[in-house]
Amino acid sequence: MASAPTYTPIATQTVSGSTTTTVSFTFIPQTYTDLILICNASTVSGNYDIGLQFNSDTSGSYSFTYIRGNGSVTSSSRSVGQVFAWTDWAGYTTTIGQTITHINNYSNSTTYKTVLSHYGNLGSAVDSVVSLWRNTAAITRIDATMSGGFFASGSTVTLYGILAA
Repeated sequence: MASAPTYTPIATQTVSGSTTTTVSFTFIPQTYTDLILICNASTVSGNYDIGLQFNSDTSGSYSFTYIRGNGSVTSSSRSVGQVFAWTDWAGYTTTIGQTITHINNYSNSTTYKTVLSHYGNLGSAVDSVVSLWRNTAAITRIDATMSGGFFASGSTVTLYGILAA
């Protein structure tokens, strides 16, 4: 007997044109325990990060800690009182970078939401970021916004649901 798929696709957004700053997922079903967001993206110009906002919350209730390595230098940082969950989807002009972001317990209405993000881009860096959204509301909307730049045409963001085991 074949087993059920681990990731169930919910929606995919493919960017067309060159002026898209935000990719949104609305009306997220509450039938899964966790969400996975996979982004394959580059920017129109420059190096930019992408932040996630849940349920349009811009109240400063996000915090993050990250570690980064590029083969010769390592760094880390942390911040509180942010208006987004940081994923470090640092898009690059000529290459596509991939980020896999886990949003744990997104439909649970009694816990804060933990976000784990891993990013890698050949010739650039490898990052891991943990973010916290200090809100117990179930996540019904996700906005992924490029800070200061635009998603390049052809960039894709796919949202998956994961069922409880």
